[in-house]
Amino acid sequence: MRSINKFSALKTAIANGDETSVKDLLTDEPMVELEKSYLIDLAELNGNSVIVELLKNVPVKK
Repeated sequence: MRSINKFSALKTAIANGDETSVKDLLTDEPMVELEKSYLIDLAELNGNSVIVELLKNVPVKK
């Protein structure tokens, strides 16, 4: 499970369009579907297709 601080940092990096930070914060660790969906929506709202693709490639926790 992601820590609240890491999730918050990831949201901030996505909102700022900071692709490098998003790459650094994403790990091979799976995400909960709701968490992943929220972050993808945020990236889509900001119009950053690179970050959207990075997020779509994160595995979903079963």
